[in-house]
Amino acid sequence: MKNCITVMIAVLLLLALPLAVFAGGQGEQGEQVEQGEQAAEKDPIKLGGVWPLADITGDQGSKAAQLAVEEINANGGVLGRQLELSVIDSELKPEKGRSAIERLATVEDVDIFVGGMSSGVHLGQIPSLKKYEKVTMWTGAASSKAEEAVGPDADWYFHLHPWDYTQGQSYVDGWGDISEKYPEIKVSDWFLAYEDGAFGTGSFQASQNLYTELGEMTGESFKSAATGGGDYTAVLEHAKEYGPEVFIWAGYDADALPMLETAKAIDFAPPIYLGAPPGWPQGFGESPLSNYVMLYGMWAPSMNSVSGVSKHFYEAYTGKYDGEPQTYFAPLSYSAIYILKEGIERAGTLEKEALIEALENTEYDSPLGQTIGFSPSNIIQHQGIWGQKILQWQNGKREVIWPFEYQTAEPVYPFPGWDER
Repeated sequence: MKNCITVMIAVLLLLALPLAVFAGGQGEQGEQVEQGEQAAEKDPIKLGGVWPLADITGDQGSKAAQLAVEEINANGGVLGRQLELSVIDSELKPEKGRSAIERLATVEDVDIFVGGMSSGVHLGQIPSLKKYEKVTMWTGAASSKAEEAVGPDADWYFHLHPWDYTQGQSYVDGWGDISEKYPEIKVSDWFLAYEDGAFGTGSFQASQNLYTELGEMTGESFKSAATGGGDYTAVLEHAKEYGPEVFIWAGYDADALPMLETAKAIDFAPPIYLGAPPGWPQGFGESPLSNYVMLYGMWAPSMNSVSGVSKHFYEAYTGKYDGEPQTYFAPLSYSAIYILKEGIERAGTLEKEALIEALENTEYDSPLGQTIGFSPSNIIQHQGIWGQKILQWQNGKREVIWPFEYQTAEPVYPFPGWDER
């Protein structure tokens, strides 16, 4: 009997041993999972940026975004984690822009997409953005064709730059205010020279519809120097023949000086000479040709006198890069990073739905001189900025002419002839 009891105890012990080992393994596995989660919480938050780095908008936009990342990290990061920005060059080509999104999503495994410039490039990127549906804070693309491609259901998509029809309406409002305050300034007859891509074509179509409030608009396309063109003689000759009160061109920074040189060569000096590129070339204001050219934009260094946030951004940027920001894409991209930072902090997590809800409550006091929040536009759920400003190059500086609450100088009118310079 004693031997039987001993055998039974031994059998029971043997049966219990795997259970004990299994239970111990489960405990170790649970500890490993917990440790893995804790490690993930210390991993950097990965932002994937796409800009055209050979263009001034992309160069300075990506630099300003990196500046914001470094400022945030120096102050403890976000939720105790550092930010990490990976940037890929779109080269202003839709296929390059799309492959950049694919690489950032798969190889770099980023948490959030940020950046962007050029409507044509963005149209190529949107299918990939919709495939991954990561939270996206996009700084560029004005064409409403891009808005249509994104569609109304993309709750993960946040767009900062105004669409063509919203910024067009802001211009109409601005010129109406200016002509009322300065009756000598006439804005009834317009000629728009536009680059033949999605940006320029969309701008012309939207402007034709909107500017009927001011007067008549005609226009003609040209091939931008940024995409292999650069001969403006024909379009400027036609503009001169038309004789507009306002001549406006919509293209890229590479077109700015060559177009002025051509205008001078054919003696075309309209009462208002207005440029609408996303950014101006470095040193443009140093050319005597630039004086009294008007422009559209969201920001200029002169705003430092009316905005403390603008002044902080400007001093931080020039201190780091030893050069002045020439494009509003710099403070716009800087703002994009800070909006994401504040959204993640409000959400307390990177979980998508919580982050979307937090970003919907954005109220960011930006260096652009306005508080940025998000509301629905004609199609998308989250539009940030609705209009731009009217400025003028005066003695090498971009001065704000309108809105009047940001005005830093009185407008000089009319645009002087070439022999008066």
